[in-house]
Amino acid sequence: QVQLVESGGGLVQAGDSLRLSCAASGRAFSSYHMGWFRQAPGKEREFVATISTNGGSTYYADSVKGRFTISRDNAKNTVYLQMNNLKPEDTAVYSCAAGGGTIYSFSSFYWGQGTQVTVSS
Repeated sequence: QVQLVESGGGLVQAGDSLRLSCAASGRAFSSYHMGWFRQAPGKEREFVATISTNGGSTYYADSVKGRFTISRDNAKNTVYLQMNNLKPEDTAVYSCAAGGGTIYSFSSFYWGQGTQVTVSS
């Protein structure tokens, strides 16, 4: 069992930056690929980014490529999402997930509760 807790969300202006964190408790964090997903009001959850177990490989949605960076610190059982040049369309609840498969075909096993990111224009 893995429990995930996100933090770092908030209200920012367009062009600002935020760093989200997802702290994991439980066993074998380093054995899971990790992902960030988001869900805007009235929309389905969408993929944002994934990172491999050792952090050596990453994969991004086209909408965030070049602006967001996913990273992880296995010693701290934490995965991060650095978000730069935020846009109003990035407004959503951001959730992290632990899973398997590959970073391109991610199968989620565990989810966090999410953190709200709101970007004003």
